[in-house]
Amino acid sequence: MTRASTIDFGRKTRSQVNWSGPLRAVNVIRNKFPTYKNGSNGIVIKLADDPEMPSLKETVAKETADLLDRRQRPSVRELAIKFEKGLNTATLLSNEVKWRQVALLERDILLKNLKSVLESLRGQVAGKFKDEIEESVSMVDILAVQLSKRENELLQQKTEVTRIATSLKLASEDARTIVDEERANACMEIENARAAVQRVQQVLKEKENFSQRIGKQDVDELREKVQEARRVKMLHCPSKAMDIKNEIHVLRDQFAEMSSSSARLLKELELHQRFEENDAPSYELEGLESLGSMLRLVVRNNVSLSNASVQWFRVQPEGSKKELISGATKLVYAPEPHDVGRYLQAEVNLGGEISVAKTAGPVDPAAGLVDYVETLVRNPETEYNVVVLQVNGIGQPTDSIHVLCIGKLRMRLAKGKTVVAKEFYSSSMQLCGVRGGGDAAPQAMFWQPRKDLSLVLGFETARERNSAIMLARRFAIDCNIILAGPGDKTPW
Repeated sequence: MTRASTIDFGRKTRSQVNWSGPLRAVNVIRNKFPTYKNGSNGIVIKLADDPEMPSLKETVAKETADLLDRRQRPSVRELAIKFEKGLNTATLLSNEVKWRQVALLERDILLKNLKSVLESLRGQVAGKFKDEIEESVSMVDILAVQLSKRENELLQQKTEVTRIATSLKLASEDARTIVDEERANACMEIENARAAVQRVQQVLKEKENFSQRIGKQDVDELREKVQEARRVKMLHCPSKAMDIKNEIHVLRDQFAEMSSSSARLLKELELHQRFEENDAPSYELEGLESLGSMLRLVVRNNVSLSNASVQWFRVQPEGSKKELISGATKLVYAPEPHDVGRYLQAEVNLGGEISVAKTAGPVDPAAGLVDYVETLVRNPETEYNVVVLQVNGIGQPTDSIHVLCIGKLRMRLAKGKTVVAKEFYSSSMQLCGVRGGGDAAPQAMFWQPRKDLSLVLGFETARERNSAIMLARRFAIDCNIILAGPGDKTPW
C-alpha cells in the first residue's frame, strides 16, 4: 500500500524549514501514485517504481487469443480442463480488479489527506512557498481527476471480466456435462466389450472342453482296440507267425544252396564240355560272385601257370562287349562296386594259346550296402580308419592308423594333425579297388589324389572299403566328376 509522510510544520519556525527546492511535478501518465519517504534532514526521497504489470484488458485479450489459436480440436477432458483454467483465471482477474478498486479508494483517502495538509500549509506560509503549495494543490486536483478516469476504466474492465467469467463458467459447465456424457458412453462401451470378451472366452472354453472330451474318447477307444489286437495276437498269431518266419528262413537257405549248387554244376558242365572238345587246359573261377569276395583263377589239369599271362575283363550282361580292367593281371581279383551287374572274365595266354574263364552270372551287390551308403550320404563328412599300405608303389609299415575323411567336396587323409593328402574332386583324381594280388585285396583301395601321388589304403572290412568307394563316387558325381580307376572308360 502506498504511504505518505506527514510533517509537523507547527513545531518549526519559518527559518528552520529547510527546502531543497520546489516540489517535483507528479507523473500523471503513470498507472499508480508515486511512492515517497522521509530522508535525512527532512528531505523527501522518491522510491523506485515497481516493475510494470500488464493491464487486466491485455491479460484477458492474451488468454482469449490463446484459446482461439488452438484450432486443433482437443479431447473433451482437455477442453474441460482448459475451461476450468479459464474460469480460475477470470476469477483471479476479478479479484485483482477488486483489489485495484480497494487501492483506488485508499488513494482517494490519501489524496484527500494530502489536500487537507496542503490547505493547512497554505495559511501558514507566504510568498514564494505559498505559490508552490498552490501549484501542488492544483496538481493534486489534476491527479484526482485522472484517478477518477482510471476508476471508470477499471469499472468497465470489471464488467467485461465478469461477462467473460460468466461465459467461461457456462462453457465449463457445458464441458463438464459433455465429459459426463462421454464418460457414461465410454463405460457402457467398455461393459459391452467386456461382456463380448467373456462370451467369446466362454465359447472357446466350451469348444476346448468338447475337443478334450472327444479326444479322450478317441484315445480310450484306440487304446481298447490296441489291447484287443494284442490279446488276439497273443492268443492266436504268435505261433503262426513264428512258423511262417521259420519256413521263410528254411526256404531262403534252400534256395541259396540250390543256387550255389546249380552255379557249380554249370561251371563243371562247361569245363567238361571244353575238355571233351579239345585237350586244352581247363580253367575256372573259384569264390563267391558278389561284392566283398575274391575270385581266384584255378586250372583243373596239372598245368603250370608260371609262364602264363592273365588279364581280367568286365563283360556287359547284354552282348559280348568287354572292357579291359587295367592292372588286373594276377590270378586273383577282388570285385569292386563298378563291377556289380557285370560278368567278370579272365583270359589266360599260355604259349600263344588263349583260354577263358568267366563267371556264371553277373556280380551281385553286397546285402544292405546300398541302404548303408544312402544313410552316409546324409552326413556332410564320413571318417574311416585306414592303414597306408603303399605310397607311389612303395610299401609302408602298417603299424600306424590314419583317418580318411570323405566329404561332399573333397577327400582328406590325415594322421593326427598331420595332413597327408587333401584334394577336391577333380578329373585328375582316380579311385578304385586294388587290382593286384594278396589276401587283403577285398579290403584295399587305390586312391590317386593328384598325378604325383598315389596311395593304397587298407580298411578294416570289405564293407567299409566298398562303402567308401561308393560314397566318394556319389559325392564326385554331385560335383560333375566321375571317379574311376586307371584306364577305365567313362561316359564323359
